[in-house]
Amino acid sequence: MSVSEKNSVVEGDQLEVSVEDRRLLRKVDRRLLPVFTLLYLLSFLDRFDLGVSPASYNTALAIYFVGYVVFEVPANVCDANSNSPLLQLTSLPLDNKCNPQVWLPSLTLAWGIVSIGQGLVKNQAGLFGIRFLLGATEAGLFPGVIYVFSVYYLRRERSWRVAIFFGGAALAGAFGGIFAYCIGLMNGVGGRRGWQWIFILEGILTAVVSLVAYFIVPTWSHEAKFLSEPEKSRLLDRLRADSDAGTDQVFKWSSVRDAFSDHLVWAYAFLFHGFSFVLYSLSLFLPTIIAGLGFQTWQAQLMTVPPNVLASFSIWTTVYVSSKYNVRAPFIIGAAIVSIIAGLQYFGVHLAAAGVYTGNSLLLSWPGENVSGQAKRAVAVALQISVGDIGAIAGCLIYRPTLSSHLYRTPNLIAIGYLLFAIAMTTYLWVMMSIENKRRDHLLSKDEVKEETEEERIRLGDRSVRYRYRI
Repeated sequence: MSVSEKNSVVEGDQLEVSVEDRRLLRKVDRRLLPVFTLLYLLSFLDRFDLGVSPASYNTALAIYFVGYVVFEVPANVCDANSNSPLLQLTSLPLDNKCNPQVWLPSLTLAWGIVSIGQGLVKNQAGLFGIRFLLGATEAGLFPGVIYVFSVYYLRRERSWRVAIFFGGAALAGAFGGIFAYCIGLMNGVGGRRGWQWIFILEGILTAVVSLVAYFIVPTWSHEAKFLSEPEKSRLLDRLRADSDAGTDQVFKWSSVRDAFSDHLVWAYAFLFHGFSFVLYSLSLFLPTIIAGLGFQTWQAQLMTVPPNVLASFSIWTTVYVSSKYNVRAPFIIGAAIVSIIAGLQYFGVHLAAAGVYTGNSLLLSWPGENVSGQAKRAVAVALQISVGDIGAIAGCLIYRPTLSSHLYRTPNLIAIGYLLFAIAMTTYLWVMMSIENKRRDHLLSKDEVKEETEEERIRLGDRSVRYRYRI
């Protein structure tokens, strides 16, 4: 049986996992999931009240996401391949530069230091500058982790791991409310305001965790030191049979061009753009929205906990079912519909959080499962976040005090429009990938397709006639 034929068997038919593979996956899970989830949780803990006027607060939030958008793709190209020419300009002066074991903890350390600086700023200009740096330093974490998942797990195994990881963001919203409330009581200590102490202490915690992360975050799968040689060989064999993840590919700029010229890659990006507007508007303005329902500010901070906890459980439950039946699109559309019909009362906030976080968790793993070619996949994942976060910028500027009348009715209507756009993008992906899968099935049924070598399979990636999109 050829490699390409084995590929189709592993992807389509072999749903049972052997005892040895289960043991191997548990070992990989224990090494990757706790540390990555913790790092992502820390990145969400710095998104609190900045102690400035409402208008300045909105501007500072938007500037943060500008840094995200600008540095998302370059950061992930660096993370994806240490042979990239881009590294000659942007990497650390290390032999194993942009190895995830070095790159991701270094990003965490950098944003920890920047967060401390955020608590020390003296004026608005300094705050805006530090917010841009914060977005720039955090930009590489999420797409970097998604990419690392793609070189350790089979395609069908990735969405559940992304769900666990992304669930950390929802939990950060829950614990962040408690965290902000408690540290806010330090207002006046050392002559600093409560919000400054939040960023200083969160930054110190992040910096300390990043130093420990240097010894925990793994390197590439083919160099994984936490696996024995037989375990590493088994991991790489199952990856090679499933996709290109187990191969050692040389960076080519043509792969970057392939990503930017693929209509499906742009559709993934626009899909997140639709959800991102609502995701970040909800996560950043949830205390304000709850306070607008008639609660005191301190009550609103604590009342953000239940919706975020519910969102975490919704993510894990829905993605588990989605993985079991190997479908994504219907659940993404369903999550968007739940968010649309949520309503404006406190119960509606719970539904909105559950729908928005769940939909995002599913869609963020989609390009990692369907884009083949390591450099192309790295660009696709980063482009999705980058284009998506433009929606976050829009959300920060639209959910402003001048549009707060009638419980933010105008911004909420715009949010519904964004979700309808996301549903349209999901439908487009669903239809186009289904058509392409059927076209390839038809070609193979005619038995006129020539055999593919290993080199051809890697070169073609998701354009191979034997490659099937996960819908």
